[in-house]
Amino acid sequence: MSDKLAAATHMGAVTLKVGDLDAMIRYYTEAVPLQLLSHAGPTATLGRGGVPVLVLVHTPELRHAASGQAGLYHTAILFETETALASAVASVARRAPGTFTGSADHLVSKAFYFTDPEGNGVELYWDRARTQWSWTHGQVEMDTLFLDPNQFLREHLSDPSTEPDSIRAARVGHVHLSVGDVSIARDFYVDRLGFDATLDFHGSALFVSAGGYHHHMAMNVWNSRGAGRRQPALGLGEVNLLVPSRDDLGALHERMRHHGVDVADDGATLTFEDPWANSIRVALAA
Repeated sequence: MSDKLAAATHMGAVTLKVGDLDAMIRYYTEAVPLQLLSHAGPTATLGRGGVPVLVLVHTPELRHAASGQAGLYHTAILFETETALASAVASVARRAPGTFTGSADHLVSKAFYFTDPEGNGVELYWDRARTQWSWTHGQVEMDTLFLDPNQFLREHLSDPSTEPDSIRAARVGHVHLSVGDVSIARDFYVDRLGFDATLDFHGSALFVSAGGYHHHMAMNVWNSRGAGRRQPALGLGEVNLLVPSRDDLGALHERMRHHGVDVADDGATLTFEDPWANSIRVALAA
């Protein structure tokens, strides 16, 4: 039985349960900016270049989770070029300036952080080439260095007021969760699900990936140490992973059942929960 996810595993769209669907569509299409790929009843799918990034599900009967609960820390949207990233950052700065929360050079990437109108974290980022990443004893070297957003825009945009038509594609690069315990997260995401651990950040955050990426997922306790299972609330609905073959789905199903994880299998996807009731869905890549 294989104990690892396939190297070509990557992230799919993130589902968010939202209270005000129209306002969230406006934020993510007018500010971020994603494109509205489909809208049927209570569900809107947003993305770029035909690739789904977010699925917004109108769930007005739910309320926001209490402070300190497990759930979504941020959805990280990956852009192909620094120019595309700069276009997206300038768009948010112009249309929703109050949602900017910070920026950083992480050595492997450059990132800009925002909070959407319902309190969900959003990261917009660009990766340096893998040849520029450094690894020490199996751990990727990442840091949080100062990144001046205004200087970044000046360097990569000739006219920040122009529409972001340089953004041909964007996709979910990684998903960062708030959890109650990092060691429990390692047991689930590494030992059971099959990611490789790429960085243990002082015991307060764990970064994991498939195929040598710096991280496809991360789990931290910065705001949620000791949190238990989530109760129904607005925010994260589902994290999607995409694997390359049906054999990979089968191996994962076998592995999760071996570890005692309840798995729903509809023949095309696997769905299960992590220890904090975050829903994980695994499907075949298109």
